[in-house]
Amino acid sequence: MDNQENPTEIVNKNTASEDDRHFAISIKSLVSSLEHMMADDNISISSNCCIFRNPVILSCHNQKAFAPNGFSVGPFHHGEDHLKLNEKIKLRYLQGLLRRSPNPKEKLTELLEEITSVEGLARECYAEPIRFDKEQFVRILVVDGCFIIESFRKHSNEVSKEPDDPIFSMACLMELLNHDLVLLENQIPWFVLERLFVLTLNQEVPGNMDLIRLVLQFFQGLFSSDTIQINSDQYRSHKIKHILDLLRYSLILPIRSEKYTEKNAGWEPFSCAAKINEAGIEFSRKRDYSTILDIKFYNGTLDIPPLAIHETTETIFRNLISFEQCYPNCDPFITSYAKFMDNLIYTTKDVDLLTEKGILNNWLDPDDATLYFNKLYNDTHVKKFYYDDLCKQVNEYCRSWWNKTRYFYMHNYFGTPWAIVSQIAATFLLLFTFLQTYYTIVGGVQKPIRGSTYS
Repeated sequence: MDNQENPTEIVNKNTASEDDRHFAISIKSLVSSLEHMMADDNISISSNCCIFRNPVILSCHNQKAFAPNGFSVGPFHHGEDHLKLNEKIKLRYLQGLLRRSPNPKEKLTELLEEITSVEGLARECYAEPIRFDKEQFVRILVVDGCFIIESFRKHSNEVSKEPDDPIFSMACLMELLNHDLVLLENQIPWFVLERLFVLTLNQEVPGNMDLIRLVLQFFQGLFSSDTIQINSDQYRSHKIKHILDLLRYSLILPIRSEKYTEKNAGWEPFSCAAKINEAGIEFSRKRDYSTILDIKFYNGTLDIPPLAIHETTETIFRNLISFEQCYPNCDPFITSYAKFMDNLIYTTKDVDLLTEKGILNNWLDPDDATLYFNKLYNDTHVKKFYYDDLCKQVNEYCRSWWNKTRYFYMHNYFGTPWAIVSQIAATFLLLFTFLQTYYTIVGGVQKPIRGSTYS
């Protein structure tokens, strides 16, 4: 009787056995499911990937700076309701381009066949799966690419503009186009543009610009109001990824030879422009430069190239920064510049000072410009800070007692021509007073005293 098992225990054992069996089946199912998911090609990122969705942590600061307002370029924003109307303009530009060909239908066929041959490679350039099938994707690339190229050619007057051309007759559309072409999410691969450009090039017209020059000329004045010489040859050894990447190259190539060192990993902040100006730092508008990034510090003076601040400035910088944050192993030159300017500008007093010195060409309200710089660098990460050594030099200069004293005296007593004249006059007056006092005292000592034995 004692050896017999309790019926309750038997039931519990059976239940436990069934639970174990169900548990084992569930694990097996999960293993199979995960193996299937890991076998999906979409989880791997191609080495060709260079067009990204903007990280939410960056786009939340100003969503308008990352979304197209008038024209979709590429697949990410294609078909959005507020952009559909301008699809007609793209088709009109494609039609005008084809009409210059002896056989428009053959030319269109040639364009479609060429882009079809690189459709798979183009698809790999995007960081997320494209929702369009092969035929739809090729159509998007051809229509958008030809529209962009035709816009550049019309801007450079290589192609004549019709009087009713909507892009060049309506100021708002040109502003929208300038904004939309620099968005990270609104790009098509550079090699797609190159193929379309070559196939639509009129070989009979001498002196046509190459694609790089067309793009950079279109965006001339985007960063600075000064005209900067364009040298297309310096870009040919670099693998340009898209228009935004070309604009980044136009800024970094002139200074890229200045390599980072390990000590550039950190940085030493300094006070804003107005504060370091009071500490003896002078500001000078750089005259000879090829990029706005070429900031130098020498003998107490920060030599800074002029920066144009207009409606598109925040857009281009935010998208360049986003690209540097997303693209693997990308040197953070633009992010470093934003970090430097954010440190330099804290209040409208700083904006006014730099504007007065000709360093900022500000088309915005000083409050808006200040707010723009203060938020530009938020939530970004810089592994290597390009201006680390420069910041250390500025701080070292500001800590010098002699530099502070010399600046205070020069600024307060020799700041204007009249102040200089006054100081010279005061110096001579002080000198004459001293000499008069001296000779009075000396003369009094040497004069014989009446009634003395020596008289």
